[in-house]
Amino acid sequence: MNTPYRANPERYSTIPYRRSGGSGLKLPAVSLGLWHNFGGVDRFETGREVVRTAFDHGITHFDLANNYGPPPGSAEETFGALLRADLRPYRDELIISSKAGYTMWPGPYGDWGSRKYLIASLDQSLKRMGLDYVDIFYHHRPDPETPLEETMAALAHIVSSGRALYVGLSNYPAGLLRRAATLLRELGTPCVIDQPRYSLLDRHIEPEILPALADEGIGCIAFSPLAQGILTDRYLNGHIPEDSRAARGGFLKPEQITPERLDAVRRLNDIAQARGLTLARMALAWVLRHNAMTSVLIGASRPSQVLDAVAATQAAPFEAEVLAEIDRIVAPLQP
Repeated sequence: MNTPYRANPERYSTIPYRRSGGSGLKLPAVSLGLWHNFGGVDRFETGREVVRTAFDHGITHFDLANNYGPPPGSAEETFGALLRADLRPYRDELIISSKAGYTMWPGPYGDWGSRKYLIASLDQSLKRMGLDYVDIFYHHRPDPETPLEETMAALAHIVSSGRALYVGLSNYPAGLLRRAATLLRELGTPCVIDQPRYSLLDRHIEPEILPALADEGIGCIAFSPLAQGILTDRYLNGHIPEDSRAARGGFLKPEQITPERLDAVRRLNDIAQARGLTLARMALAWVLRHNAMTSVLIGASRPSQVLDAVAATQAAPFEAEVLAEIDRIVAPLQP
């Protein structure tokens, strides 16, 4: 018989917690995403080790979406099994988030941002995870056809109906984000967090989105802070490992591992080593240097990656000259 899981009693001494914008919600500086490595095609016990390690080191936030897998929906099923096996006694210590906005089932009601889709999708997500509610529910991407008022009213209804405690947005451009935030405030359900892509290699949110979040009192949690693994030591020698994301396909393609990027990453790695850090730790610490950054969202295929990310929260502040050198290195690579 398996020994019942008992969480580390020192788990809250490991990692800082940051308030999400102007809300009362605090998140760990590092959150665990289940976008990869928790699908039906993945080994359950490996995911279990990763999640246990995360919670034992103070990572209380677990981020999902309806379509995470593969196959779609299976990451939520896996997390539901992990809750039943290990985490159910700690439910009130967990922040569990999910999303809807990408294709989930065929036909006109299985995608985008209609009231019909968002409510039906969340009901399915709750059933897969065995939950009565999620802590945060996001609209995953803007819908160019559904009125924004309908989408935001659906999010407000999801909170008022008890299906979620908070709502967030993801992949919204700055102007639409401001409009959505205004509508949600008027509906009595403020947006507490935004989830954009952000890393050393992709700083597109700095000119408009970060100022909008500051103005609206919305927190920020960055996804892909390691640029899908490019900002680790996996590709430094120019070789693409067989078990890497680039080799498996998906969002990171082999052709994205360009000589220019590799040269920049090697120079960044030199800076990290001079600071006594791994490249991944430095890349995460760089994202977290923003006062407005609530959390960074990591993926992990092994417990050691979780521990490396947690260690990034203890990195020393960056000196001005180091930040300037980093800027010079990454500036030519910005989209």
